[in-house]
Amino acid sequence: MTINKLTASFGKLSGESLELKEGLNVICAPNESGKSTWCAFVRAMLYGVDSSERQKTGHLPDKLRYAPWSGAAMQGEMELTSGGKDITITRTTKLKSAPMREFSAVYTGTNVPVDGLDGSNAGQVLTGASKEVFRRSAFIEQGSIAVTGSPELEKRISAIVSTGDEDCSFTEADSRLRAWQRSRRFNTRGKLPELEKRIADTKNRLAELDAAAAESERLAEQLEQGRQNCRQLETAVTESRKTARRDVLANLQSLRKEINDASDAHESAAQKRDDCRAALSGCMIGDRKPQEVEPEVKADIAKCLELKAVSEKKTSPALPVVMLVLALALIAAAMFALPASFKVYALAAGGVLLVLAAFLYARLIKARGVAHDAGRQRKLLLSKYKAQNEDGINACFDEYLRLYDEFTAADEDEKRKVKALARLRMSQEAAEARTLQDLDFSGGDNEAAQLKRELDAARHSCDLLSARISEIKGRIETLGDPLVLGSELKNMESLHNMMQTEFDAIALALETLRAADADIQSRFSPELGRLAAQYMSVVTDGRYESVLINRDFTAKTKLMGDTVPREMEYLSAGTLDLMYLAVRLAVCTLALPKDAVCPLILDDTLVNLDAERTAQAMKLLGEIAKQRQVILFTCKEV
Repeated sequence: MTINKLTASFGKLSGESLELKEGLNVICAPNESGKSTWCAFVRAMLYGVDSSERQKTGHLPDKLRYAPWSGAAMQGEMELTSGGKDITITRTTKLKSAPMREFSAVYTGTNVPVDGLDGSNAGQVLTGASKEVFRRSAFIEQGSIAVTGSPELEKRISAIVSTGDEDCSFTEADSRLRAWQRSRRFNTRGKLPELEKRIADTKNRLAELDAAAAESERLAEQLEQGRQNCRQLETAVTESRKTARRDVLANLQSLRKEINDASDAHESAAQKRDDCRAALSGCMIGDRKPQEVEPEVKADIAKCLELKAVSEKKTSPALPVVMLVLALALIAAAMFALPASFKVYALAAGGVLLVLAAFLYARLIKARGVAHDAGRQRKLLLSKYKAQNEDGINACFDEYLRLYDEFTAADEDEKRKVKALARLRMSQEAAEARTLQDLDFSGGDNEAAQLKRELDAARHSCDLLSARISEIKGRIETLGDPLVLGSELKNMESLHNMMQTEFDAIALALETLRAADADIQSRFSPELGRLAAQYMSVVTDGRYESVLINRDFTAKTKLMGDTVPREMEYLSAGTLDLMYLAVRLAVCTLALPKDAVCPLILDDTLVNLDAERTAQAMKLLGEIAKQRQVILFTCKEV
């Protein structure tokens, strides 16, 4: 296959064209001029643009990286020669989300489509290699000269050096076997660990079912015993309550009788006290206290005696009458009998006697008034006590003392009765309070309350047992039917044995595959290394004589005369590029079909080479260009 002309609307390329020829094509252009874009365009025309690729950190997919800067739709045309026929392939964009998805392939200058060529297989048919093989052999991107392994490239080279079957790849087979192995067991993941976990879980569930059933039976027995205990306690509580109520009622009735008796006694005492008070109040002295009355009574008696003495004091009018008679006689004598010389004396004496008689009579009248007043006052004092004399006052006082003593005794008796009644009522209150406690069958200290608490505790224990039994039964229902679980366990153990057998077989297959791969490797690596060594010798003018290539396509080379090959870390950038260029060319020789002769495309591959090495590389590319088209994009003159 030879590329003749490219026309692109791709990235910075806006309708630009690039004409090529057979043999060696060197496109020298400065950086940022579109060399890498032309390389990417060739790959896109052959294999299309992957529209499913997503943008990631540090990676921009081709559908975004090479979107036309002009804003036009991504599209292009490639004119090529393949199998002696000129073909023009075109890719255009109908949907923005699927760039260059529309494909056409016609014979150049006609509208005749090329049979068997479409957008999905164009690269494979024209180059004879898949996209992955093409990128790792004939397509050398900038900065990616080293070959990276892939199952497709490995199949291609293994087929060439072994059986010719491209469907066989150690990496793919190893990867597939490992995937099968990992699907069965990978550390703690995979079908086997999952199955083992399910088996262990099922065994645990069966064991838990057995334990739960045993515990349920044990708890059921405890529950039955607890319920029997509850029934016994219920009977004991009922009898204890009856006894407590009977005792309390008897005690209360006894107290009520005592209180009624005490109340009747108090009422009698109170009545007697009231009667005594009424009698005391009805006496002449009244209901005053003796210490107040006695001095007054004594004073009244003394006063009565004094007034009696005054009232009974004798007064005689004889002396005044005698003196009046003498006075009248003297006056009469003076008037009628006595001489004049004696008249004056007789009249004077008569006047004196008359005055004295008047004075004495006045005193008599006054004394009689005093005696009368004293008698009246005495009567008043005696009437105060309704007595006839002082003895009556004493008798009245004695009666008062008797009534007062009776009242005092009755009052004291009433007070005693009141206190006794109060004590009984206090006893009743205490008894009623005790009655509340005695009849408190929940929080009290009586036997019934204690039995009730024992009953509540027993019932609570039964409730807990019932709840636990229900929980266990629910758990048993959740765990499932033991028969079903046992059947499932047998099936899982059978499946586990089968899968373990498969796992062991896969492990054996992996060992066998590695042994076979080692055998293929012994033929694969030397063939590729031999071709790479030839190319390396050409580009280094014979200085490096061999190249050793590992399965992952890392390589090391040996100088002429050295006994130990040099690792790539010890090579200069230019020598490293030459070594990997030699490996690439060897891969192209081995991996690409000779009938398709796929073009070799290089993007700034010689940038790290000095002038001498560049000349040697160009010499080698010129030799290769005699067999296949070589397209070199470079930023320096070669």
